[in-house]
Amino acid sequence: MPKFKRITKLAISLAYYVCSRTSEAIRRLAKGTSPPTCVVLYYHSVAAEHRARFAAQMDALKRLATPIPAGNEDPLRPGRHYAAVTFDDGFTSVGENAVPELVKRQIPATIFVVSDSLGAIPKWDAMGQEECVTGTLMSLQQLRELPSELITLGSHSLSHPYLPSVTEEQATLEIGESRKRLSGMLSREITLFSFPYGAFNQRLLDICHAAGYRRVFTILPRLAFRSPQEFATDRVKADPTDWPLEFRLKLLGAYRWLPYGFSAKRKLLRGLALAVAR
Repeated sequence: MPKFKRITKLAISLAYYVCSRTSEAIRRLAKGTSPPTCVVLYYHSVAAEHRARFAAQMDALKRLATPIPAGNEDPLRPGRHYAAVTFDDGFTSVGENAVPELVKRQIPATIFVVSDSLGAIPKWDAMGQEECVTGTLMSLQQLRELPSELITLGSHSLSHPYLPSVTEEQATLEIGESRKRLSGMLSREITLFSFPYGAFNQRLLDICHAAGYRRVFTILPRLAFRSPQEFATDRVKADPTDWPLEFRLKLLGAYRWLPYGFSAKRKLLRGLALAVAR
């Protein structure tokens, strides 16, 4: 991401955070409490040279939030901020560099794996995100060796396709069969699913429901666990190379303005295009 664009997002997020905190303080004065909040972070790889920075982020997470599993089904306590950590794709670097730091701090995490690519180098299209497809994926043996009491495994499909563009039959296979294969290979229940590229629609949500998943995950940077019945949970993209303030704001939910910003930008560009056409 160009530095200017990154700084602009950081500045807007900081202003958004100040405003939201002020609003929360007023609500607390009026009602005596505030609702719980939660952010689910998602990473891809954690390179060896970035391990110390990831560790510092996990220290910040423990200071600023209560860590919970991404599959949490317990009610959140009012007035508290929670955070969950997830990883998409299942890169070897996550097992080598992230998991030991999580174990050291007893932070639970979920790793979403592509069931038909275990131990391989990813073949799927990066779609402009080169950092997301570098390195080797964990093998079945490496997945089995992860500490099951702290690390949950979920499905990221059979082959990592862009699901909205495939047929219903293909989508059903990618979503449902990946769950069955992982359950068989790992001898554990698979109840969580992460959409490849974060791409989903109502049809895909219905297929996930029918496949038996208890929760699915998007990449919309909004607050998570907003209702007890929530099925599709939003996540905020994190990276070990995030600046400390940048990561802190992501962790605290200050980047949740982004979907509205993108929507406003699209409307503005559409309006300008219509004006020029006239």
